[in-house]
Amino acid sequence: MQQTSWTPDVLPGFEQTTLSGPMAFDGPADAVLVRRRCNSTGARAVLYVHGYVDYFFQTHLADFYNQAGLHFYSLELRRHGRAMRAHQLPNFTRAIDDYLEDVDAAIHVLKTSEAVDWLLLNGHSTGGLVAVLYAHRGKNKSAVNALFLNSPFLDMNLPPWQERFLEPLLAALGAWWPRLVVPVVTTVYGQSLHVEQHGAWRYNTLWKPIAGFPIYAGWLHAMHRAHAEVARGLSIQCPVLVLHARRSSWPKEWSEEAMSTDVVLDVADIARLAPGLGPKVKLVAIKDGIHDLVLSQPEARAQVFAELKAWLVAIGGAQ
Repeated sequence: MQQTSWTPDVLPGFEQTTLSGPMAFDGPADAVLVRRRCNSTGARAVLYVHGYVDYFFQTHLADFYNQAGLHFYSLELRRHGRAMRAHQLPNFTRAIDDYLEDVDAAIHVLKTSEAVDWLLLNGHSTGGLVAVLYAHRGKNKSAVNALFLNSPFLDMNLPPWQERFLEPLLAALGAWWPRLVVPVVTTVYGQSLHVEQHGAWRYNTLWKPIAGFPIYAGWLHAMHRAHAEVARGLSIQCPVLVLHARRSSWPKEWSEEAMSTDVVLDVADIARLAPGLGPKVKLVAIKDGIHDLVLSQPEARAQVFAELKAWLVAIGGAQ
């Protein structure tokens, strides 16, 4: 059996290993795999993929999965969080397939040195977009037994006229001038999360800034192409659970509404596109949920975990 070297992670009780990928356009591009195995003697596991301006810090998510008898793994995509390098633009990509390569590398470790024989792929936001495309056409998609999507980023959150005219224009510019900055700055979501703002969570703001990272036209080009693929319809054959907030809101500055709505995505887009992912999709709206549903207020968060646990039991993925 192939062996992987693990070292202590920044989170107590977790370990990490670096997944060295091929040379990218900007130099070496690593991904990082984080793990915390549970006491179960089984070989069932979850691979979590984070969103944009994000990294794994939600230890209570790992607690939930470990208690359900699943070994927990989280993939830090290239240029994000633990995998961010000094020579890189934070969170930048020119093609969604770069992230699918990172998922490939992680699944290879899980299936070889970790001996995982049943795998749940859990994607949040941009990680949800990565997850659906991987489950649809990833090199090792047959290794994915189930898919859980937490507020997946299936479309841009823009007014219809901007989606029709402005987004294609900026995406086209991104093919030629990928480092062109698109001026989109808001602190509302970050303010709703961090404990030193209005939220309840403590995390590294160098890896997840309150105001986010700059959005580049090259990234927008990559997302636009990925969204077009989703819009055409996918053929994911495994069971899929899609959870999203019941409502979205669009505050320009901080308000209490940010604590009980999705201020990042339009949940109507998720509800519209999720049925086209495949034949086994279950879609549930979470009352008072926020964008990252597992960071919602306690009552909404409890509903998220109750829905997830019931679904896992129903598909035979939890003890």
